[in-house]
Amino acid sequence: MIRRHVTVHGIVHGVGFRYSCARAARQLGVAGWVRNRPDGTVEAVFEGEEDAVERLSDWMRAGPPGAEVTALDVVAERPRGERDFEIRAAG
Repeated sequence: MIRRHVTVHGIVHGVGFRYSCARAARQLGVAGWVRNRPDGTVEAVFEGEEDAVERLSDWMRAGPPGAEVTALDVVAERPRGERDFEIRAAG
């Protein structure tokens, strides 16, 4: 079980990024959350099996159609026992 805290930079608001991310996370069996940030980035936390979390992190590098990802910051964190995947309010 691993956990990653991800920040996505680029054109990532208004393109369905959070909803597409949540759908991909649920398909991969990854728990955590995703939200828009006021600075124009998308922030997410992924927790689950290493292969699934890495695949979701790779998906974030491109995002959904319409997104233009320019950078992805990924920080390893200690797992906290997330159970579901949710879309959070902007923060």
